[in-house]
Amino acid sequence: MSINLKVALITGANKGIGFQTARQLGQLGYMVLVGARDEERGREAEYRLQQEGLRALFIQLDVTQSVMINQVWKRIKEQYGKLDVLINNAAVASTDPHRHQFLELNMTDMRETLDTNFFGAMAVTQAVLPLMLESPAGRIVNVSSAMGSLTLNSNPRFLHYAHKPLAYNVSKTALNQLTVHLAHEFKNTNVKVNAACPGFASTDLNQGRGQRTASEAADIVVKLATLSNDGPTGKFFNAHGEIPW
Repeated sequence: MSINLKVALITGANKGIGFQTARQLGQLGYMVLVGARDEERGREAEYRLQQEGLRALFIQLDVTQSVMINQVWKRIKEQYGKLDVLINNAAVASTDPHRHQFLELNMTDMRETLDTNFFGAMAVTQAVLPLMLESPAGRIVNVSSAMGSLTLNSNPRFLHYAHKPLAYNVSKTALNQLTVHLAHEFKNTNVKVNAACPGFASTDLNQGRGQRTASEAADIVVKLATLSNDGPTGKFFNAHGEIPW
């Protein structure tokens, strides 16, 4: 393996924003590790990317399973010795509107959402971060949402002010705090950590109701994943620029 080859791990990369992020990074010359829970879908995504002439490798990863996370870490260490980019993209969200109402929400829904959207991202990051410190320019992008912004959610003029799915929003707020923490703790290293709001994109997560394509949504993720050494860290961005926490 060439020491100049850049390696990126994208969780939830078999479809939607994750897949388009993998595609765009592959087009930039990265070796993309297609993280996915489902082997069949993951291998299909791998095949599609390879058919486009891109470097892609399916790597089975359920972010809620510590054994699987450790296996991924060992595989990256053995095959590449470093990791240049981590995209924490895997996420779940309830589609039942009744589960968004406080008195209808049960703790199982809350825990399952946080388990993937926050604890999963935290666990994967904790496992692979030592490999990112081996990179000359490590980049972590947490795929968040404006729905996790306390500032925006408390503003009646916010476009999605009336829509408050508690479990999802809490998970993204927590992910934002993780972003701030990591950026601060590793500010004197070669690793930059930022959060991306891809916007309301048409994905399976919202049954295709989004107003942007997954490819358009991936643009900001890729931009943050490929920041130069003088780029920002510990910030929250969408396609239009920095947004408030």
